[in-house]
Amino acid sequence: MVVFSQPAKFLVGLAVPTGLPVALPTLPLELTVLYNSLIFTLGASDSAIEGQADGIRQGLLRVLEACGACGQDLGTEELWQKVLQEVTVEELQAPLHRLGALQAAWWLAAGRLGSIAGLFRLLSAAEDTGRGRCSEGQNELLSLLKTWQVPAEGACLPLVQSAEDLKEILCTAAAFLQGLQELEAGNFPTALSLLQEAARGFCSKKVLAQIYTCLGCCAQRMGKPQTALQHLKRALQVDFQCLSALSHAAAVYHELGEIDTELQALALLYEALEKNPPAAASSSPNILIQTELLVHTPTLTSLLRHHHPSEVKYLLAQRCLQGGRVADAVEHYLDFLALLQEGLQQQVPLDGSSTLPRIPEVFLEAASALEQAGRHQDAITVCEEVIRRTTDLIPRMLREEKRLEQPECPSPGAGLVGELLSQKKESLCCLAWRTAGYLHQGWAWAKLGESKEAITQFSRCLSDLLRVQLCGPGTEPIENVPPEVEVLQKIRLLSLIGRGTQFLDLGRHKQALLDFQHGLHISPGDPAAASYLVQALWKLDRKQEAAAQWQKLSQSSPGEQEGKGRPLPLYLVSCLEQAMFPHSETLASTIQDYLGTAAQDTSS
Repeated sequence: MVVFSQPAKFLVGLAVPTGLPVALPTLPLELTVLYNSLIFTLGASDSAIEGQADGIRQGLLRVLEACGACGQDLGTEELWQKVLQEVTVEELQAPLHRLGALQAAWWLAAGRLGSIAGLFRLLSAAEDTGRGRCSEGQNELLSLLKTWQVPAEGACLPLVQSAEDLKEILCTAAAFLQGLQELEAGNFPTALSLLQEAARGFCSKKVLAQIYTCLGCCAQRMGKPQTALQHLKRALQVDFQCLSALSHAAAVYHELGEIDTELQALALLYEALEKNPPAAASSSPNILIQTELLVHTPTLTSLLRHHHPSEVKYLLAQRCLQGGRVADAVEHYLDFLALLQEGLQQQVPLDGSSTLPRIPEVFLEAASALEQAGRHQDAITVCEEVIRRTTDLIPRMLREEKRLEQPECPSPGAGLVGELLSQKKESLCCLAWRTAGYLHQGWAWAKLGESKEAITQFSRCLSDLLRVQLCGPGTEPIENVPPEVEVLQKIRLLSLIGRGTQFLDLGRHKQALLDFQHGLHISPGDPAAASYLVQALWKLDRKQEAAAQWQKLSQSSPGEQEGKGRPLPLYLVSCLEQAMFPHSETLASTIQDYLGTAAQDTSS
């Protein structure tokens, strides 16, 4: 790069001397001043704004004026076509080519790839026509950019950035941008090829790390996790401050089931985010226009999104809970809840990009972790907070519709209908959180040996569920049942099983039987409810009925119920595990002995 003296910088700042009479002999100098000025304008910006390139249009109009032509009514593309086809003055070719490359930079930032290809076809028209053509399978735009002959550096004024550098940056940015477009479209092999081309190009370490991160994401979506990890590790080697690569690596380890490595990656990510993040890897100070100025897409923003430390803390808690690391999960959840007290809502993005669930769900997950860690009283306290905060958010009565979606065909009242459906959905979510709080409290009191208190909490849960008219015993196809309603149905089943088990412990076998029967009505064939039903019948000395129910249960497929429905929310998983019947082998042996004895009595 040329280092300018103060007088030269002043000259560059003059830009196009608009208003002065145009003179063909001074036009190359004028276009070079314009080129330098626009390079400074673009280099001083955070991104390329197409309106900043209006100076190029003015320069082209002055070229036409000098040649006795005009083009005021033409669009930018048509103006370029007229200039490059009609202006044959040799001294103007190099300045025009440089301005063409600069125009391509602005168009590239705007995603106008077709306009760039058309421009470079014109720039290459005076050269060997065969050179600009690309063979089958090649990318036309990259081929045109690569075969473009950079004009000789014979400018009457030093250039602040050479056309050769600009060509290299255009090639890299074009490959990067097209790779992102193909990635978004799901054309992964093409995306991989273009991103690899970009990685071989001319760019800063910061951009190179971003390209490797995108390569990792592409490979992951292609079902190649090990290749993805190689690219992501390469991104971190190039620029360890590219924390999005570390985040994606944790996701790949999660996909591979390597929980230890995943947790290590998340812990490193959290530690790095907790520190005051240093400035991003510096770009080259000698390059004004760089790839990062030209490539801005929603896909790239999404892939490189910076996580808030609290989001990573939650992921650590969630993964530990899912992996059975209860003690670690409790520690992370309590840390996260402490962050809530510090005004977490003001710290995480509100544009929907955050990975955090709704806050009541986090509280319920924390309660689940505390229960599993044996801290039942703490779990009860956490659930009480959820119950308290949702009490006033639930209407006295809700009616469940078959679907909670807006109609496909909009009508004059569609906005109001959508708002009402949204309110109903939110009310169902609040009801699910509140009843799940009672459910957890019921199981916690049961673990503490307080059966009567446990029955009270299970009963409160069931009483609250009377606010919504849930559909019947699973006659609707599962895809027609809204997720919120399915969760409520599962909570009702688990509460009935929970209360029934406590009735059994207290010797109130008839009440237990009614709960288990009701549970089977809600979820026919549920193995836990069916097993407890057999036990209740047996304790009531209705052994023949118990044996018949057991035979029916043993003839059903083991995974018949398990595969049905959507995955449960994480905060309900521990409740589902607690509801499982713990004495299957003992019960089976008892029933088989009874059936064997009955068969002998019949034969004799």
